[in-house]
Amino acid sequence: MFACAAPDTLSGLHWLACYLTTGKHLAFYGAFGTVLLLLAITAPTAMAFGFGGAMAARSRVAPLRWFGKIYIAIVRGVPDIAFFLFFVIALDQGIEYLRHKVKCPDWDAPIRQGSDFLVCAQAKMPLGSSPQWVHETYGFALAVLTFAIVFGAFAANILFGAIRAVPRAQVETAEAYGMSPRKTFWRIIVPQMWVYALPGLGNLWMVLIKSTPLLFLLGVEDIVYWARELGAAKTPRFSDYPHPDWRMWYFLALLVFYLAFTRVSEIVIARLSRRLSLGQATTAGEALRKAGA
Repeated sequence: MFACAAPDTLSGLHWLACYLTTGKHLAFYGAFGTVLLLLAITAPTAMAFGFGGAMAARSRVAPLRWFGKIYIAIVRGVPDIAFFLFFVIALDQGIEYLRHKVKCPDWDAPIRQGSDFLVCAQAKMPLGSSPQWVHETYGFALAVLTFAIVFGAFAANILFGAIRAVPRAQVETAEAYGMSPRKTFWRIIVPQMWVYALPGLGNLWMVLIKSTPLLFLLGVEDIVYWARELGAAKTPRFSDYPHPDWRMWYFLALLVFYLAFTRVSEIVIARLSRRLSLGQATTAGEALRKAGA
């Protein structure tokens, strides 16, 4: 697209155009897709964890109920950054430990040697000989699972409260018509609980968006990593496109991206809330009924 064979001979907009189309900048632009992909996968996965946690917390089976409540309490009570750093390391080492026991049964050296965790080469996850995309996919999968567990606990607490917020009269009416508890739950409670859960889930979605920079801590080359990498001062000795410290401009671009994304999310959530409130016996539903009268 641009003649960029000799960057040191370029100037002005031509230099800037070549600078913004280098391989590292293309990786930076691709990192925005990584963030969006993370959100697209994590949101439904976290909802699945949340719904399962809420169902467990309200179960009549005591051990299952205890598990659900402990899951919600522990994950919500631990700072996100501490959980991210601990869980990813623990999960990664747990997988490698199990693989080590299966693939290297004759290994006689201790696995834990001081602060080092040493397993045989065949047990490494991923293998050292694996291509780069395998390493990146593995790190991304760990990130998705960690995000889903953390935000699933918050979603579980929101859904648990939303289920209890459904008017008891609705359930009693269903019981009077002879509906089984299962049918009552799926046909009466679940369809109505979303209007009570949406405000909390909307806030949780906003927090999830703002938490995506934690990908950097999990070893994923996200937009924050590339903004810091590309924006730092570059000298002619180490770069074809030397420049002073431009991190402020790169992080300003991230600021605009996150503000635009959250604004679009607010519009979508508001429209979804309006749709779910139609016909509901809530303040919002009553306001819509009067507005349409």
